[in-house]
Amino acid sequence: MKRFHVHTHVDNLSASIAFYSKMFAAEPTRVEGDYAKWMLEDPRINFAISTRGDKPGIDHLGFQTDSEEELAELKARAEAADMTLLDEGQTTCCYARSDKHWITDPQGIAWEHFHTLGDIPVFSEKAPAAAGSACCATPATPATPATRGKPAAIPVKASGACC
Repeated sequence: MKRFHVHTHVDNLSASIAFYSKMFAAEPTRVEGDYAKWMLEDPRINFAISTRGDKPGIDHLGFQTDSEEELAELKARAEAADMTLLDEGQTTCCYARSDKHWITDPQGIAWEHFHTLGDIPVFSEKAPAAAGSACCATPATPATPATRGKPAAIPVKASGACC
């Protein structure tokens, strides 16, 4: 079964944790100094917030899969639709080790498809991404305000996180 994923940038992590904890009637399942995540069952969502983005607001959407087979199905759908796809394979980001790929909708909204393999104690095991970005993939070309922090192969509209 898939889980919907939303990643939002916030200015004040503790105030946002308090707000979302009340709204969801649940405490976060993971809290770090720059990040918090709720793994809710009703609705089935992976809702993450971080202070690593350029400006507050929704950064990206996605689907977290429960299996590699579901992830392969999402990838096959993207490839069949002839979408630009960035396959990161196994990577680390947002305090987790995952297998993931990215697509972008016609409006430039990044969609992350991933299967979590396990937790890690740091945000990412890679070199830090562009300043002001929560994204774990570093662009292959120089970052611009529209591409900072997004995978280079994925056209984007706004800067921000990838995890």
